[in-house]
Amino acid sequence: MSAPLDGVARTALGAALMRAAEHRRPDRLFTDPYAEAFAPDEAPTPHPLRELMAFQMAVRTRFYDDHLLASCADGVRQVVLLAAGLDTRAHRLPWPPGVRLYEVDLPETLAFKDRVLDAVSAAPACERAACPADLRADWRTPLLAAGFAPDRRTAWLAEGLLIYLSPREAAALLTGVGALSAPGSTLALERGDGAAWLREKAAATPRLGAVGRLWKGGLGDDTTAWLARHGWTTREHALADLAAAYGRAAPEHVRSGFVTARWSGAGGRGTP
Repeated sequence: MSAPLDGVARTALGAALMRAAEHRRPDRLFTDPYAEAFAPDEAPTPHPLRELMAFQMAVRTRFYDDHLLASCADGVRQVVLLAAGLDTRAHRLPWPPGVRLYEVDLPETLAFKDRVLDAVSAAPACERAACPADLRADWRTPLLAAGFAPDRRTAWLAEGLLIYLSPREAAALLTGVGALSAPGSTLALERGDGAAWLREKAAATPRLGAVGRLWKGGLGDDTTAWLARHGWTTREHALADLAAAYGRAAPEHVRSGFVTARWSGAGGRGTP
């Protein structure tokens, strides 16, 4: 099945390929039996930078899986995947009863995903709502129209997203997340440091240059501090430390990590 995806939307295919490769490993960090269906005839071209990105993808997928399930174990029943791409968490994770998961992404990405998953008869393991929207514009209206309840605690995930946004766009998006978050809501995303390094390396790699040109850096090194200034209590998680905990040796030049945060309101305090 051909993929009518271009620009930023096409990067979701690369992510699916990396998840499919991880799923085939005997020591895989997560299970994703649907990832290969999105690009069954494609294979990633070997390259050191691509291998580093695949390493990060494996660790971050496992970490975010664990984080979302832990939030639900704490009673959260509303999950929002911002820039959900071709992620299949709605179908592959063991969600507790009552979870409603919202996927926000470009209309063409969600439409392609639905066609592929329908073709392999994939059934979601929770209540799933697709919310077509551009996260650089008004995404809150479609989310609310799909039944999202801002008075309920939410587990937000912005996986692999902010690097594709400018600082202004990233700040606007996260401001919107805060505006829709009830106290005790959680957020997970990349830490942001290392974005400039990745852009530089990708620009020097012809095969990855097109992807690198899409990266705008997001909030960069200010990600954690920005969240702390805007009502979130934060906790950082180093990529290399997580990899070691999962039994994976980190490459020599691995950088960055992740941030988890808990919302307590502008200027408030909470426990991540």
